[in-house]
Amino acid sequence: MVRGRYDSGMNTTTLPELTSAPQPIRNRKITGMSAILLPMTSTGEIDWNGFESHVVATLDAGLTPAINMDTGYANLISDEIREEALVRTSAIAKDRAYLGGVFVGDRSGDDFNSDAYRRGINQVQGHDGTPILFQSFGLTSGDDDSIFSAYSQLASECEQFYAFELGTMFAPFGKIYSLSLYERLMGIGNCLGAKHSSLDRILEWQRLELRNRVRPDFKVLTGNDLAIDMVMYGSDYLLGLSTFCPAEFALRDSMWEKDDPRFYGLNDLLQYLGAFAFRDPVPAYKHSAAMFLHSRGKIASDQTFPGSPERPASDQAILDLISQDLAAYL
Repeated sequence: MVRGRYDSGMNTTTLPELTSAPQPIRNRKITGMSAILLPMTSTGEIDWNGFESHVVATLDAGLTPAINMDTGYANLISDEIREEALVRTSAIAKDRAYLGGVFVGDRSGDDFNSDAYRRGINQVQGHDGTPILFQSFGLTSGDDDSIFSAYSQLASECEQFYAFELGTMFAPFGKIYSLSLYERLMGIGNCLGAKHSSLDRILEWQRLELRNRVRPDFKVLTGNDLAIDMVMYGSDYLLGLSTFCPAEFALRDSMWEKDDPRFYGLNDLLQYLGAFAFRDPVPAYKHSAAMFLHSRGKIASDQTFPGSPERPASDQAILDLISQDLAAYL
């Protein structure tokens, strides 16, 4: 397998190889989840009006919002901002589902901080959200048994939750789990699924094959913004890319369910946006999202949260062309 700047950091030689690529599953209803961008004003404040409008647009498109994810600067924001985002989302969502990221900031060598995770879980559930558990150095540094034990502890604090595999191109504390550990996580009954962000089709296909054999109701949520057609093969999604244009993603999903051949053209255009926005350095996609949404008049500015990498201003012209082409589908 060819590796490069998107290396997941996992030694795949211990995994069974697929004998062939899976076949597309036609007319499948796709579950779409979208990580919500936390927008900023030009003076460096949180654009809460833009945030709320974006949550509304995501829900109205039929996608499930995911709050306080990487797209919402989970590793940079304060607990007060995290709380405010949950309060506002809960008021908007009412009886509609949404996810809330549980992020624990630690350092390499730290022990697993179960208390910090519990506080985050309680914070999300206190606002009627479903927790999705970010990895941390303390969670991922042990062997499979210790990692599974940690998830088992946290599962007892959750009504329902989602797990999360994160490649090191996104965060240094990320880890792509072994298939044996992944199968054990599927055995936790209130774990509804797991976001898989390795940017590697084969690793995700392996998880789909395992899911189909072991627990068909388990959601494999692709986080592969460079291969958004993984939904053709049985993945659902939780993407940062869909925050750019939730309505277009929802339309694409509907086209697949209806076997509408226009799916391929719209998917290709969305993938072009993904390849452009998620190029190296990958975390700068959040600036791309801000530029895209600001140009569409959806948020107050194209500013990013302090400490987040930025894109060159010359990107705007390309983003605008893609935006115009996408708008033709609506």
